[in-house]
Amino acid sequence: MTGITDFDALRRAMAENGARPEGPARNARAEHLLAEAERLNIPLAVIEALGHQLKVYNYSSEKDKMFVPFARLLRLWDEHPEDFDEYEAHTLHWVFKWMSAGMLDQPHIPLASVEKWLGEMEHRHRLAGYTERAVRSCEFSVAAHIGDIGRAERAYAAWLAADRDRMADCHACELHAQGWWQAERGRDAEALELWRPVLEGEFSCAHEPHAVLAASLLPLLRLGRPDEARAHHLRGLRLVRPMESMRAAYADHVEFCALSGNEARALELLAERPAYFTDSGQPRSKLDFLAVVALLMDRLAELGMAGRPVPGPAGRSWTAGELAAHARAEAEALAARFDARNGTTHVSERTRARMARRPLVDRLPLGVRSGRPAAAGPTAPVRPAAVPAAQDGGPAGPTGPDGLEELLARARRLSDTLRPEAVEAWAAVARAAQGVELDARDRAEIADHEAMVAGPGGAALFERAAALYAEAGDPGEALAAHARAAYVRALTGDVDGALAAVAGPYERVRALYAEGGTGLPQTASVVMARARILMRPVHEADGPVAPGARAAAGDAAHEVLALVEGRTGDDVRLKSRSAEARAMLAEIAARSGDPGRAAALFERAAEEYARAGLPWFAVEYEARLAALAHGLGEPDRAERALRAALEHGGEHLEPVGRAQLHLQLAEVLGGTGRAEEAAGHALEAAHWADEAGEGRGLGAWARQQLGGLLLRLGRWAEAAEVLESALADLSAGTHGDGAVVQTQWWLGDCLSELGEHRAAAERRLEAAEIARHWPEQQDHATLAHLAAESLGRAGLLAEADGAYARAGELWRSLGSVHGLVRAQRARAWLALRGEAGVDAARELMAGAVRECETALEEAADAEARRRLVAELGHSHQQFGDLIARSATLDGPGDAEEPQEAAQDPGDAARVAALEEALSWTERAVAAFARLGPDAVHDRTGAELAAARLEAELGRPAEAAARARAVLTACADAPDDENGPAGTRRAEARRLLAAVTDGAQG
Repeated sequence: MTGITDFDALRRAMAENGARPEGPARNARAEHLLAEAERLNIPLAVIEALGHQLKVYNYSSEKDKMFVPFARLLRLWDEHPEDFDEYEAHTLHWVFKWMSAGMLDQPHIPLASVEKWLGEMEHRHRLAGYTERAVRSCEFSVAAHIGDIGRAERAYAAWLAADRDRMADCHACELHAQGWWQAERGRDAEALELWRPVLEGEFSCAHEPHAVLAASLLPLLRLGRPDEARAHHLRGLRLVRPMESMRAAYADHVEFCALSGNEARALELLAERPAYFTDSGQPRSKLDFLAVVALLMDRLAELGMAGRPVPGPAGRSWTAGELAAHARAEAEALAARFDARNGTTHVSERTRARMARRPLVDRLPLGVRSGRPAAAGPTAPVRPAAVPAAQDGGPAGPTGPDGLEELLARARRLSDTLRPEAVEAWAAVARAAQGVELDARDRAEIADHEAMVAGPGGAALFERAAALYAEAGDPGEALAAHARAAYVRALTGDVDGALAAVAGPYERVRALYAEGGTGLPQTASVVMARARILMRPVHEADGPVAPGARAAAGDAAHEVLALVEGRTGDDVRLKSRSAEARAMLAEIAARSGDPGRAAALFERAAEEYARAGLPWFAVEYEARLAALAHGLGEPDRAERALRAALEHGGEHLEPVGRAQLHLQLAEVLGGTGRAEEAAGHALEAAHWADEAGEGRGLGAWARQQLGGLLLRLGRWAEAAEVLESALADLSAGTHGDGAVVQTQWWLGDCLSELGEHRAAAERRLEAAEIARHWPEQQDHATLAHLAAESLGRAGLLAEADGAYARAGELWRSLGSVHGLVRAQRARAWLALRGEAGVDAARELMAGAVRECETALEEAADAEARRRLVAELGHSHQQFGDLIARSATLDGPGDAEEPQEAAQDPGDAARVAALEEALSWTERAVAAFARLGPDAVHDRTGAELAAARLEAELGRPAEAAARARAVLTACADAPDDENGPAGTRRAEARRLLAAVTDGAQG
């Protein structure tokens, strides 16, 4: 580090250090700068350096260090108040509040010293002429901390009654503390109402809304407002992450996760800040953090995860159980130290109550990936309607009453009605039947249903069931079991073998049915098995399905319909055969290039399932219908189908199926402009994908969509958190590089809106590097341009110029004059800001004008010419602005009113520059005028810029005439003063008033 040689250099160094991230490195730099200040032998330099040191200590984990510089400042004030300027004198009185709060944070400082300091603050504030508002606020903090409720309420009332003055905390900080007290007293709604102006952005400061967002989390959950709580967590965590001094607010976010079913995310947050376990500079925030750690670890133990490894203090490994005991002991010991100092038990009672808090919701989806650390309970699945096990038995739930006969009766009832609980019912029968002598029929049914859940290994079990059915004297059911065994062969890829195997049962059952030797259900089962086998080539085809395969499958499906239609009665199994056959015909139509007919058939199949009392079987086909309707440009129909699928699936939907349906619905709703509702479904999709263990695959898709929707809603911070989470799982190999680029693009947009321009540039450059390898270069050019924009806003002028140059080359290769011209104009402004200077800036802007003029000469299409004229107008206007800016500190676009220089233009070079700027601006007016009424906003903007230049040149009459022309041009526009025309009228009136007053003066 170079030494500080003068006061200005010291001030610049302190400003640079103040902009650095909070932490020990910034504090150490402040200590070094104090030493440098002392060598300057300037009293005010030392005072300012002490104030800087005090500030960085206060906003760090080393708050305990701030008492020494403050004591020194106070001594300097008492001995030489004349050495303080007005700002430093104000600052000295201001930081009395920091001292009071800082003393409360340190349990080794006696309460009597805290009270004495409060009295000293009151005395000095009174001498300086300040109201008692700041003093009563500090007194309230002392009383609330020690648990003196009566005194706290009195101080609170006095605080609010006192007039606000320069010593009062900012509005945001005051509202935070006032809302905190309301929440502490159990008045959550009142707290949130007090916090509302901070949450809505009306008031803010260095640490707000950071702290208010954190404090609002549990009150929102307690009031049943989980969506707001989720949003505040995502938005607030992003704010407190880089703020080392905000350990207490960070602890609020960890606590929120622990009490909302997001324990895994809470662990991730602990892992991000290992120093928080041990930093001792602010014991009160350490107590908050340790109490929350104990709460989280107890929650994990309750979920059966006491032995799970968890992040903890450095130096050893920790399990949840071990860290729970450690954190609890540390928190209780620290609370006891505060109570010993305070002479009460309030801090310990409050700490124990916090550690004992119970979850406020079972699971609140956050949108970011975070699986539950405890194993989830079993979820009853829904089998697709086309799977034979579901058609012939279906999934099952819990067992029924004791007794094998009762179990058998229940299992048969569930099978006959195709209930999802049938599989588990038959499993219960099988368990109860072990060691029991059963007749052949009972054993056949048990084997049959075991085969239905055995997958590819079920063929042998089906054959065994067939033999037992034959032994029991039911040839029709035996043939149906043989047919099911044949279908299993088809599922393993042996379609030809399956067709050969089903041929015999098919011929025999048709003959047997004709003779009255078996019933319709058994016959339909065999005919359906054959149809399913013939559908395999349709389902498995990568491209077009062979006409012969389509025809064979279609004939088989029609045969099922011919067999059962009009004969189903109340038999739900026969009704399901009809619906499934209809769905087969729908699939064939879809594979034959007839989506309209396919959609109609899927719709009818789903309706048949619903009418049969089998809505869970409709889900698969409603999802297919939705996809087809979406492709047909029928979003309303797609939406209805997806909503029906979610309703029909109900509790029987598997998590992954529920996730897919929500994601489809999010895409449909997002496409119709309902981003808010779409975001809700994308959130549900991400949640259920995580529950299904598909967080890295389907969950990443859902998070990407959720982030994009939040971006559209202008919820930048939430979107950024979600998109960053999605990027961690998205990969070109799994999701495609297009998804990765789109996510980076969206994230760059979010970061740009949040003012994180360097990070935005990084994301956009990463996306551009991927897009660089694509055949179509439009996205590459756009991303390169956006990256340049971010680099410029981050102050990286050379890098921005290089990026704009690359973007310009890409725009030129694509034949995009507009992109090329905008890149050149941006480079011109960078040149003016940077070392290249005015001449380089003028040359670049002139190049942009030439590009427009050349393209305009060559353009034949009328619409293309209009767009180029508009681009030329903007280039002319920006050329004028650039020249004016180079001639004066305040360019014409920066000032609402003419400056004093308008009365005395000054030297000839400056006048010449302003005249040239005016000539370019007049060309812009003329260009926009060629475009007629459609360009009135641009034309009047250029006219006002010209009016300001006239005023700068000392020509108020000409400036007034131009302002009146703007008023005339906007006279017939709508009266909305917040609209474009209203804005122009207001600008013109202000300028007219200014030049008129100047002329009269």
